[in-house]
Amino acid sequence: MADINLKEITLIVGVVTACYWNSLFCGFVFDDVSAILDNKDLHPSTPLKTLFQNDFWGTPMSEERSHKSYRPLTVLTFRLNYLLSELKPMSYHLLNMIFHAVVSVIFLKVCRLFLDNKSSVIASLLFAVHPIHTEAVTGVVGRAELLSSIFFLAAFLSYTRSKGPDNSIAWTPIALTVFLVAVATLCKEQGITVVGICCVYEVFIAQGYTLPLLCTTAGQFLRGKGSIPFSMLQTLVKLIVLMFSTLLLVVIRVQVIQSQLPVFTRFDNPAAVSPTPTRQLTFNYLLPVNAWLLLNPSELCCDWTMGTIPLIESLLDIRNLATFTFFCFLGTLGVFSLRYSGDSSKTVLMALCLMALPFIPASNLFFPVGFVVAERVLYVPSMGFCILVAHGWQKISTKSLRQNNL
Repeated sequence: MADINLKEITLIVGVVTACYWNSLFCGFVFDDVSAILDNKDLHPSTPLKTLFQNDFWGTPMSEERSHKSYRPLTVLTFRLNYLLSELKPMSYHLLNMIFHAVVSVIFLKVCRLFLDNKSSVIASLLFAVHPIHTEAVTGVVGRAELLSSIFFLAAFLSYTRSKGPDNSIAWTPIALTVFLVAVATLCKEQGITVVGICCVYEVFIAQGYTLPLLCTTAGQFLRGKGSIPFSMLQTLVKLIVLMFSTLLLVVIRVQVIQSQLPVFTRFDNPAAVSPTPTRQLTFNYLLPVNAWLLLNPSELCCDWTMGTIPLIESLLDIRNLATFTFFCFLGTLGVFSLRYSGDSSKTVLMALCLMALPFIPASNLFFPVGFVVAERVLYVPSMGFCILVAHGWQKISTKSLRQNNL
């Protein structure tokens, strides 16, 4: 992995500044009002310990009306802004822009793991300017995404150093990874999904396994025709440590919300209170909708609620074709990346993981969320999209160069 240089950092920071300079002159809008203007946790008179007892909006976690969004470290940065400029919005927007620049630079370092130097810069620049980030960067509450992403990427980079000489286990990077995952989760809940990305990286990238090879090895072991390779045992140990740490974080998180899920209305998420099969069809359709926003962010919206996306109430709805096409395309990429061992398949696999795993908390898969579509939650998944685009550009440019040399 090549190190990033000052020229590349300057380029990325300059591009971010050019894109989001006008946000410095914006005020507080939409959710900013509840999170900033009406949130007493920002005031110096409020004890610091209260930040760790209340949700993102300043409501006690024990109350039924609480949103259950536990992000005390993000609120702590809001409090820092309040100490510097009270409720003058410029400092809040400035810090958001700085955090986005930091994420873009760290993302460049992540890209270097899977792409060449030029393609890595392209991926990072695309991420820096992608229009889907407008809400996350310009809206002050989007700081939860920005701050969580910093520690999300730092945790992943730390884990990539957990393979010591002679395939031994380096425990210090693993311990640092667990700490950074906890910090990312205290900034926003999706930070915990980096553990899944680390697991995929360990099995398919660091150890070089493919799905057929894993199945063959497991089958031989179960039939008593072979033993588990030592490298696989080491992998299992690392994964067990990661999963145990993740389970502990989940248990603590459940305790914090007192085993209660937030209550949302039909206005917030109409599909969540709809009958079968409307609920399932609509939730599945929202996946290609989000993917399309990454591919063609020409129609963005600050408030995707109620009727912005009509419910799918029938199997004959033409929009189900979009869902079917999306899953076919995703399945094709998944099979390619899991079946083959080349560098290209590894890059595609990690890009897919970055797109899919961080999106799971917002997918309504395990629990309903308080929105239909929220562009800010695509902040981390867009990293995978940018890697895919840069990888495609790398393949096309390499092929064109070979043809020109013939």
